[in-house]
Amino acid sequence: MKRILVTGAGGSPSTNFVRSLRKAPEQFYLIGVDSNKYYLHRAETEERYLIPRTDSKDYLDFLKGIIEETKPDLIYMQPDQEILLISGNRNKLPVRVFLPCHETIVLCQDKYKSYQKWERAGLKVPETVLVKDEKDLRYAFKNFGSPIWIRAIVSPGGGMGSFRAPDLEIANAWINYCKGWGNFVAAECLQEESVTWQSIWKDGKLVVAQGRRRLYWEFGNRAPSGVTGLTGTGVTISDRIVDEIAQKAIFAVDKKPHGIFSVDLTYDNEGIPNPTEINIGRFFTTHYFFTAAGLNMPYIFVKLAFGEDIPTVSNKINPLTPGCVWIRGMDFHPILTDLKHITFYEDDFKKRLTKLKNGK
Repeated sequence: MKRILVTGAGGSPSTNFVRSLRKAPEQFYLIGVDSNKYYLHRAETEERYLIPRTDSKDYLDFLKGIIEETKPDLIYMQPDQEILLISGNRNKLPVRVFLPCHETIVLCQDKYKSYQKWERAGLKVPETVLVKDEKDLRYAFKNFGSPIWIRAIVSPGGGMGSFRAPDLEIANAWINYCKGWGNFVAAECLQEESVTWQSIWKDGKLVVAQGRRRLYWEFGNRAPSGVTGLTGTGVTISDRIVDEIAQKAIFAVDKKPHGIFSVDLTYDNEGIPNPTEINIGRFFTTHYFFTAAGLNMPYIFVKLAFGEDIPTVSNKINPLTPGCVWIRGMDFHPILTDLKHITFYEDDFKKRLTKLKNGK
């Protein structure tokens, strides 16, 4: 039985990875580590270990000790900080990894450098400027209009640091508050509609990819930016334009992609999806959605990591039926349904409302 070490094991994204492997046609022995003493207790793994944060000088040696003790065959990292640190030290740890090259990870975790790559490659991207001082903010408002989108160049996830600034005074105050001068960018605001194109590659060849549209952010009304990084409801899509742009965005940052590339795209006012970020080396939070719908990407990931044959998929790109819906929320089991069932209740509501207004 293969032994797999999962980092950030008490978080929702890693739990979705674990649950996906529990649905696989073979069994795995799972070892969970987490730096949060409370989250660790949520880990659905056979073993659990509390470890230091990545900003601790003891992190690598401590993790190495856990690896030597538990002897995993493969490590899967979910938090970006751990992906970056372990990637840069992959040759020092006695465990297999399945990651893109380190240079690609560094590039994709830097939103400004990845933006520059996409712009040079001729992709449609929101106009963006590095914010070093107030002069850069003035430039952004003058050239991009109002509001502007402010975001941290390197973020631990969840849209942290993101803010839709309506004017110069508020933008200035926000960056001062976040101590973000030189570490933030200002960009043209796009539409709210966004999609994610999650893909796995092996030695430059696409293995499988699936598109998903986000209908809304969970708890978006409680965040200043409206973005929480927590998808409330997602729906599977099959869109040739999204497929093409996502692949161009990937090849712009890596000529020989290897591992997981999850591309976030947001639509502009012309209806064109613009790449805004690649979540590199990891699956997006709600990837168990695809597993429940019939596409177990974590299992495919593990099989590829060991150089084994993968399960047959109907199509390499978007094998899932469009219109599958995944509804989730805090303290609820996610619901897998489809758009037909969503519209059934909408239609019933409209009929009842019309009847009420007509006094019948």
